[in-house]
Amino acid sequence: MAMLLLIPLLLSSISLFTISTASFSPQPGICYGQLGDNLPPPRESVSLLTSLHAKRVKLYDANQTILHALRHTRLQVSVMVPNELISNISSDQTLADKWVSSNVAAFLPKTRIRYILVGNEIISSTTNATWRHLVPAMRRIKHSLKSLGIRKVKVGTSSAMDVLQTSFPPSNGSFREDIALPIMKPMLKFLNRTKSFFFLDVYPFFAWSSDPVNINLDYALFESKNLTVTDPGSGLVYTNLFDQMVDAVYFAMEKLGFPGIRIFVAETGWPNGGDLDQIGANVYNAATYNRNFIKKVTRKPRVGTPARPGSLLPSFLFALFNENQKSGPGTERHFGLLHPNGSRVFDIDLSGRTPVSDFRPLPAPENNEKFKGKIWCVVAPRDNATALAEALSYACSQGNGTCDPIQPRGKCFKPDSVFWHASYAFSAYWAQFKKVGATCYFNGLATQTAKDPSYGSCKFPSVTL
Repeated sequence: MAMLLLIPLLLSSISLFTISTASFSPQPGICYGQLGDNLPPPRESVSLLTSLHAKRVKLYDANQTILHALRHTRLQVSVMVPNELISNISSDQTLADKWVSSNVAAFLPKTRIRYILVGNEIISSTTNATWRHLVPAMRRIKHSLKSLGIRKVKVGTSSAMDVLQTSFPPSNGSFREDIALPIMKPMLKFLNRTKSFFFLDVYPFFAWSSDPVNINLDYALFESKNLTVTDPGSGLVYTNLFDQMVDAVYFAMEKLGFPGIRIFVAETGWPNGGDLDQIGANVYNAATYNRNFIKKVTRKPRVGTPARPGSLLPSFLFALFNENQKSGPGTERHFGLLHPNGSRVFDIDLSGRTPVSDFRPLPAPENNEKFKGKIWCVVAPRDNATALAEALSYACSQGNGTCDPIQPRGKCFKPDSVFWHASYAFSAYWAQFKKVGATCYFNGLATQTAKDPSYGSCKFPSVTL
């Protein structure tokens, strides 16, 4: 991602974006992911949601047990049509009707379902064969709601920042050429006609961590006191990275002729932990970002963004729990406001009413600069011998000579155990393939270490940062 994301906008046109938001609470909601094997049951999780003063909750499916647990609460609920159903729903009204009937109508009005997201980051996470089905599927779902007399539920889809072709300066923000006219314009037309939102995932962490030399950390954390960035195209002045990213999408929508569509922040947050090679992922930064974000969106009078001053930004923070079964780098498993046991990773109040001085002190950040040195990828302390043997076999089958040293008479054959052989294989595989995107994860069986596991004449391959 680039640092700035922002079509020249006449300041006199700002009145176009003043849309009644009386029915929306400025307090953020929370994304409730379920990719963990140690998470509390739904009823307990709902209690935890309310204890954080959340006003809404976003699900990544339409989990029936969770929807039952949300009955008779004040939480507004967002449910999601799975990515894999989009193509079929786009051409089958009966299937759309059945999905809405079973997953929405069956729970209203006791469960306050207010949003249906058709898929999750479709442009980012599916092939282009699915993209053309997105807007037709959204239309089918909306038709189903209308036929059932359900009027309070908005239909949309979540998008990541990679839908943009140009992002710097913010006033040059534009959608990618391959999706602007065939995908985004029909979608914006639908959102505009149905008075829905552009649901956007906004993560300053990823923009900052990709270029920490040129992007100021305080600027990404809403902590910048004196640093500002002026957009040369619009003349707008920015004091934080989040506003730049959001305004880039406003400008991109303006370019396609849709200046009045509101943005709903479908995800934002900062990781509280990660791998050794991931900069800035720590509890201090996560608490600082999330607390400052809450302060921004709940401030009175509303501040909006430079391109939409005074506008309300409904939002969801990501996420409720640290989820140990999410794949990818370590940060993916460390975005939670809560540990799986229900305890708080750091003190936070989504209402914005608790003074920061009332919160417990935060641990000092220790990885705000890039790690320098060698890192190895070894077996994590989990008892799963069968899965470990399968992961060992996979690692050894991918490279050229990756596992030669752990073959009989090899320098690393002894001790002859799956644990030691897998640790060597993981390190060798990661060292060989990290540059092309490989991670030290292996379905949760591996972890990074700065302690050299080599012994005797057995030298483990490493990654040097």
